[in-house]
Amino acid sequence: MTLALDIFRALADATRLRILALLRSMELSVGELAQVLGQSQPRVSRHVKILCDAGLAERRKEGSWVFVGVGSAAKVDPVVAALDAWNGIEADHWAVADAARLAAVRADRATSAAAWFEANAGQWDAIRSLHVAEEQVEAAISDVLGDGQIGRLIDIGTGTGRMLELFAGRAKHALGIDRSSEMLRLARAKLSERGLANAELRQADLYALPLGDGEADAAIIHHVLHFAQQPGAAIAEAARVLSPGGRLLIADFAAHDREELRARDAHTRLGFSDEQIAQWFAGTGLAPVRTETLEGGELTVKLWLGRKLGSPVHEVKAA
Repeated sequence: MTLALDIFRALADATRLRILALLRSMELSVGELAQVLGQSQPRVSRHVKILCDAGLAERRKEGSWVFVGVGSAAKVDPVVAALDAWNGIEADHWAVADAARLAAVRADRATSAAAWFEANAGQWDAIRSLHVAEEQVEAAISDVLGDGQIGRLIDIGTGTGRMLELFAGRAKHALGIDRSSEMLRLARAKLSERGLANAELRQADLYALPLGDGEADAAIIHHVLHFAQQPGAAIAEAARVLSPGGRLLIADFAAHDREELRARDAHTRLGFSDEQIAQWFAGTGLAPVRTETLEGGELTVKLWLGRKLGSPVHEVKAA
């Protein structure tokens, strides 16, 4: 009874109901919530604290930013089921207005990232090498994937096509996708030089991959996830296109506090913890298989390998 009272008290405010609805769409910073709601950050922070105290929301500090997401499914799912049922009876004009403003926030994020990618496409590989020894990462990726044939491979956020250069020769068919036309232009030139006839490139979004369910045997997300507005959604979409037993390999930075990378290099996220990745894997039907840690550069790089449920799962290996 006490838990129910805490939850209903937390939701006994229109703004907090709006915040919960927004968080169901994506994680947002407190500043972004304030922008969508048209309220001051201190006021929004107070509402967020009440939701967090009730377990309906969770705060995650990342550098100088604080991201807010939905709380535990055990507490949130019954609430949203009731809200969805009631909202179906009568249209909510606040929900329509908030959705429109949330779309504007998403568009702002995407525009900033796209402009940075287009401006830096020519030096993309050099930018990566500034952060960590890329040859070390590539060797580790090859080791994690193993020496066998890959089958149908998709490289999500292919950039200049480096992962396809390395692994398309071991795949029955390889597909690289990227939103940036300039990145794809450079990738096409590279693949043409290498004569990789089984490799294909498409302009597409990592949240809407141009594949049906279960059409890929392996997927790679290499130094892309920290640019994603919704990393969990990107992982879920990658899991969707994997066949049972298919593998998802993520190469990205461990959690860090290099705040300047947001403005300088358009990073949306300051790396990821093992716990974050494990939570996203569990929520999308992926079992963790292997974890590797690569130190020595300015930033620590992590490799996370997951396997889609439907085949035997191996134990996690930590480097």
